[in-house]
Amino acid sequence: MNRKKKINETLKAKQKKANAKLHRKNKPRYISKAERAKIAAQENQQEANKSDSQKAE
Repeated sequence: MNRKKKINETLKAKQKKANAKLHRKNKPRYISKAERAKIAAQENQQEANKSDSQKAE
């Protein structure tokens, strides 16, 4: 009984790892709140620079 159980556990573990490899994450990488704020500030700055250059022309 113990030997069968041990063999089944190892086979199930291998199958679980193989299955996990096939199904990679489809979720996008997490971006922190501070990082999102920094990106938004950079975008706003770029838009401001574009509008300033258009006014100068």
